[in-house]
Amino acid sequence: MRTHHTAAFAAAAAALLALTACNPQSADAGKPSAPSAPAAGTTARSGPTPAAKTAALPNLVGKGLQAAQDEAQAAGFAVLKSHDALGRDRLQAVDRNWKVCSQQPAAAAKVDTTTIIDFGAVKLEETCPAGDAPGPKPVGSTMEDFVGQGMKAVRGALPANTSVTVKDAVHSRMVVQESNWKVCSQDPKPGAALTGQPVAFTVAKTEEACP
Repeated sequence: MRTHHTAAFAAAAAALLALTACNPQSADAGKPSAPSAPAAGTTARSGPTPAAKTAALPNLVGKGLQAAQDEAQAAGFAVLKSHDALGRDRLQAVDRNWKVCSQQPAAAAKVDTTTIIDFGAVKLEETCPAGDAPGPKPVGSTMEDFVGQGMKAVRGALPANTSVTVKDAVHSRMVVQESNWKVCSQDPKPGAALTGQPVAFTVAKTEEACP
């Protein structure tokens, strides 16, 4: 009885193998088919690339910073920034108190609307420089000459771990907002090696003369 079942099973297996050999596609049933290659002489194409949107960028130099920003946005430019054109690293906290001295890029008929529009600005009572005043150079291993530079910008040029002392050189006032003060003297002197030692400055208000 056991021999009879074994022979029957062997016969069924042989029949299945024969069927698979005759129909090789059955072995690939259920597998995803590979993408067909493009015919000779043709190129596979993706969807069309949308053209960049452009708009006319007006000349905004001489306008109040808030008005310039509003006009740029109305023209389709949403990415705006501004900086202190006098190199003092002051923050344009109240845009209406500043005016535009320069803009990048300059006015043009066609400008990509994703372009960053950067306004160089000064306070309303100040005179625009002929060009953006350079900020202090970042300090490496040698002390730079910072006399006359804005104290806030000078602090930003020093290594982040520098110990800094700032004193009023005119009336012994407390120096609170360093962006309104300029350097009168410094220690170490320009050209001295900077090896992590504390740095000291005396300062005066921007509109004042150093003693």
